[in-house]
Amino acid sequence: MTQNLRLARCGAILTFVMAGLMVGTMTVRIPALTDKLGLSEATVGTILLVWGLGALVTMQSMRRIMARTGSKTLLRVGGPLTALGLVGMAFAPNLPLLLVASALFGMAFGVVDIAMNAQGSTVERAYGRPLMNGMHAGWCVGAISAGALGSLSIALGLSFTANVALVGLLSLPVTLVIGRAYLPETRVRETATAARRRMPPIVYLLGALMFFAFMVEGTVADWNGLFMRDSLGAPEALAALGYPVFEAGMLIARLTGDRLRSRFGVRGMLTVSGLATAGFFAVVLAAPAPLVALFAMFFVGLGVATISPMTLSLAGTATGDPGPAIAQAGAMGYAGLLLGPVVIGFLSDVTSLRAALGIAVLLGLLITLAARFLPREEPAAVTVLPTVEREPVRAAA
Repeated sequence: MTQNLRLARCGAILTFVMAGLMVGTMTVRIPALTDKLGLSEATVGTILLVWGLGALVTMQSMRRIMARTGSKTLLRVGGPLTALGLVGMAFAPNLPLLLVASALFGMAFGVVDIAMNAQGSTVERAYGRPLMNGMHAGWCVGAISAGALGSLSIALGLSFTANVALVGLLSLPVTLVIGRAYLPETRVRETATAARRRMPPIVYLLGALMFFAFMVEGTVADWNGLFMRDSLGAPEALAALGYPVFEAGMLIARLTGDRLRSRFGVRGMLTVSGLATAGFFAVVLAAPAPLVALFAMFFVGLGVATISPMTLSLAGTATGDPGPAIAQAGAMGYAGLLLGPVVIGFLSDVTSLRAALGIAVLLGLLITLAARFLPREEPAAVTVLPTVEREPVRAAA
């Protein structure tokens, strides 16, 4: 294995780490942001929606752009722009400018999110074995680091502006350096026309699986703490542990997911993942005590963690160039991340929060059902080292 290929793998993992760190830093300091500008909860929701819509807009347009440009170039541009967008949010002095900064930050992140998965697929295909779960573990590391740095900043008395600007300014040179490690995709020109045509049906199936998984992740991130506090009577400090425990489960699953995939295959793993997500989320909802729900939430993280990395990995092998297919599946999945919390909020007003969260159990079952339509055999692109990828590896210095 050449040194350039190892460097490219490290670069891809670090890109996921930096993305998780930058997005996590924004979300962790939201309470401080409300204090800084005197924002209501509804206004914060609007800011997050603008951020998410900005990301979704760029994701939806990435199919043709990826086919023409490739992930290497887009990451070299999108990474630094994301860091600058975070700095813009830090220094926004009022709500109108904050909304503009939030939209720009979201749009830059949308480029990075699709391009880093395409780059991960390119590295995975060059290695000839599953690697995507390990790369997505980098996101968990970044998100957890954001939480730790946020807690340290609060303890040191750093304001929202100081904390967020510092992370953004430090991330800028890091993203520029990482850009030297990326691999170019092959056959980009050949697939520019294909990117304008309809994708193979399996890409849309994989997008649906990502949609279900991201709805679960968004539901946990936005509603689990409130459920534990208001429905289970947990103290606020204990309720706040729900999401970090969920992320810890995701990190462990992603660190081991590539080995399990090599042994059991995507179809088998997704079937079990869907059942585990449904089963353990049912335990969360039926928990007689907060600690039982907290324990079960760890296993929900274990269950759902590998779904999006594996579906993106498969999407990357569906066509000659991984970029357009990953862009299509990723945009579908991210829509679930945005829609999930909104649906839960609407259903909780009509019924109750406990009943509304039951949709996560249904989503787990849908993942299991949809997985049965995937091919039994792993694609050759991630089980045998493809000779067509070796030339770009040697030329990627």
